[in-house]
Formats: sequence, structure tokens, C-alpha cells
Amino acid sequence: MFTGIIEHLGKIEALERNEDGGRLKISLADAKSIAAEIKVGASIAVNGCCLTAVDVRKTAFSADLSAETLRKTSFSGATIGRVVNLELPLPAGARLGGHFVQGHVDGVARVEHMNPEGDNWWLGVRVPEDLRRYVAEKGSLAVDGISLTVARWYDGIAEFAIIPHTRANTNLREVAVGDAVNLECDILAKYVESLLKDRAEVVPQKWTTEKLVEEGF
Repeated sequence: MFTGIIEHLGKIEALERNEDGGRLKISLADAKSIAAEIKVGASIAVNGCCLTAVDVRKTAFSADLSAETLRKTSFSGATIGRVVNLELPLPAGARLGGHFVQGHVDGVARVEHMNPEGDNWWLGVRVPEDLRRYVAEKGSLAVDGISLTVARWYDGIAEFAIIPHTRANTNLREVAVGDAVNLECDILAKYVESLLKDRAEVVPQKWTTEKLVEEGF
């Protein structure tokens, strides 16, 4: 479990891809303070995707990518040298500064704009159609692992108000129009949908006069 509060930045040092998956190597040259906390078998969120460290060195770690991970995330088209957001799992008893983030990426969105407004920025991403039902104004979304609040929601575009601290300390400082970003929707929305779907299968969808009389109305 993660919070969407980015702790450090890394860089893609190597990325191998094939039909069955691949392997990702992340440089920790700019994140030395967490290098000692990453052990073989440990989980770490890379751009919001929960990965397992399978090879750990002093200044880098590697993680295997399944074919499903490549299908669902921006790693399918990532390039060497790309800056990535890093977050270690939430320790028990720690403050929840963002929102509950599982590290289970739902899909890839595309950056529509990153427009300055005074010292702040407006980030807009186009949400895939199959994920739009989970988006609501003032609701939470994880964008490349960053916990963000949807400030505006229109025509399939989610907009977020980005403060200088967030931009300076995440990969948003390098984002450009058309870039692919990982998107994880709020877990609560997905559970509500699942519960309502199960209920719909039990409760009749259409009540007729005969059915009401039968039920004693």
C-alpha cells in the first residue's frame, strides 16, 4: 500500500522488453537515501506501479515486468534516461498524507497540457474511456504515482492544480504534451461499482404493477 506522496526520483537506466515481459533497471544516483532500504524481494512503486526488486546494487535496482504490466503501464513505451517517481510502501502507523494507492495501474492516460498560472500549473490528462466512470471532481487519482485531486473534469479530461513543490519534486517537471502517464483510480470507486453490480444481479431492474402487487404493495 502506498500514499501517492513521492519520496524520491530515479532514472531508467535500462529497459528490456519481449513478448513475455521484460526487466527494468532504475538508477538511484539521485535517491541514495532510500537505496539502503531496498532489499531483494521488497516492493517499491515506480511511477505508481508496484514492482518487486529482484536485483539490488548500491546505486540501482532491477525489477521484472510481466506482459500484463507492459500492457497496462507506460513502461511499454518508456525510454532510457526517463525520470521516474519512487515511493516505498506505507509503514504501519505512518500518516496517510495522500490517499490509498495500491500500485495497481488501471491504464495509461495522455498529457493534454501543462499550462502555467502564476507560480502554479494546470495539468490536464485525457482519461481512457473505460476508466472515466471512476473519475469525479474533487476525487482522487494517482498520476504516475502522484496523489492528485481532480480540480476540473470535462470531456474526458481530468485537470489538476499543480503547486511548485509538486512540480519540482516529481517527474512533472519534465512532462510534455502527449506523454504517457500511469493512472490508478480510487480504490473506493472500484469497490462501490463491484458492490452495485452484484446488487443489480439480485434486485430486479424493472418493477411492474404485477410485481408490486405480488410483493404486497
